[in-house]
Amino acid sequence: MNTINSVLAEAERAWRAHGVVRADRATLAGDLRLDLEAAAADGGDPVQLLGGDVTGFARRLADEAGVRRVRRYYGRLLGTALIGAVLGSLLGYGVLAGLYPVFVHAFDIPRSITIPVQLAVAVFYGVPAAVVVAGAVTTVRLWLHDVPEIRRTARLMALLLPVAGIVATPVTMGFASSTDYSTAPGVLFVEVAIVLATLAGATILARRLALRERPQTSGPPSPHSTQVNSA
Repeated sequence: MNTINSVLAEAERAWRAHGVVRADRATLAGDLRLDLEAAAADGGDPVQLLGGDVTGFARRLADEAGVRRVRRYYGRLLGTALIGAVLGSLLGYGVLAGLYPVFVHAFDIPRSITIPVQLAVAVFYGVPAAVVVAGAVTTVRLWLHDVPEIRRTARLMALLLPVAGIVATPVTMGFASSTDYSTAPGVLFVEVAIVLATLAGATILARRLALRERPQTSGPPSPHSTQVNSA
């Protein structure tokens, strides 16, 4: 039984890497378990019955069963989101720099009125951050329109990226404070790495959630008719 479980675990990893969705993986695993248990009852070695290549057999089994596959495209997604974020950051700071004098002129606030620091920081950082998120989400949505579930991925990115920014901001500021706000290249590199790692994690999470299976009314074709190699 332990050998069968280890074979099924390896097959599960192969199906995940192959892009097989969860519901179909469960169906494949159930049918494969029945075949392996029947073979083991006759005294056969499960691994040898699969030709010694569990990963290859699992992929062939999925292909022959015609199950639905969805590639994750993490590399393309991260690269596209980064490009969009860079473009958005340039646009955001450009817009902020251009509108700042306009707002100062339009809202000539008397010196007697003190603007809370929190409000000033929120406006100064919030506007560019919103444009960065919009740039990343829009670029992903437009450039990767051929990728399955990209609309759902983009919607989840629009929700998760601001949360990631909120999390990354105090962490980055705390690190900057610990270095007495040093502008040394190494310090700046770490600060940028913290922000990028947080945003990348939110993007990957959005993709994983987007690919999470929705309830299905019918299952995939049963692969039980695919016989285990008796060699």
